[in-house]
Amino acid sequence: MDPFDTLIPSFLHSFRGTLIFDGGRYVVATLLMAAVVWLVRRTPWRVRVLQARTAGWADYRREIAASARSLLVYAAVATPAVMVAFGKPPVATPGWPVVALFVLALLVAHDSWFYWVHRAMHDRRLFKAFHRLHHRSVTPTPFAAYAFNMTEAAVEALFVTLWVLLIPTPFIALFMFLGVMIIRNVWGHCGIELLPQGFADHWFWGLFATTTHHDLHHNGGFNSNFGLYFTWWDRAMGTEHPNYRAIFREVTARTGRRVGVVVAA
Repeated sequence: MDPFDTLIPSFLHSFRGTLIFDGGRYVVATLLMAAVVWLVRRTPWRVRVLQARTAGWADYRREIAASARSLLVYAAVATPAVMVAFGKPPVATPGWPVVALFVLALLVAHDSWFYWVHRAMHDRRLFKAFHRLHHRSVTPTPFAAYAFNMTEAAVEALFVTLWVLLIPTPFIALFMFLGVMIIRNVWGHCGIELLPQGFADHWFWGLFATTTHHDLHHNGGFNSNFGLYFTWWDRAMGTEHPNYRAIFREVTARTGRRVGVVVAA
């Protein structure tokens, strides 16, 4: 029997499953966060909105269309790894402390991958081909989570593909990591700071990126704040926006009127 007679149907089957899984994550996470944003904007916390500008329907349509294309790319890049991983004996599920260590390792490794490829894509020689589409969302919405050039989507998907191929990982740890990834992604693009006062200045919690941190990257801080989950790479490499913490303090101290953040480039 020609091996392609089984390889192609197997690829298509895995591709379909991967697309449904990742598409489901995107749809559930973006709709839930959009609902949270809609509700918060109708409470006193609406003063935490980060920009005076409001995204329009053209922004939503562009972000959703680009995210749909990215999902196709993600599935295509991930499918070979899925086929290899599921073709091996399953990794035994360890105890929860070990699972937590796997998740932490994935988050640290992915944050490093994201920081450096993201920063590289801001090079003028790469920006147009890889990252310009994402930055059309000056006022991002949760739907911008996957709104990438197809080339950028391929690079972003490559991390999980390489990890699965190289490091035997319990499925539950990978599942939890993917959950944290999409939640953090839509949270970072939601446009409202929901974390409490003092968070960004805290010795420990300040190591975690906030919505303000990533929103500044879209709105005036183009060459700063490249991290995804954490702030340590930006701190170590001198790419954290110099006014980030001051702006976070101002936003989280608001009690009355809505104020849009204006950031100098």
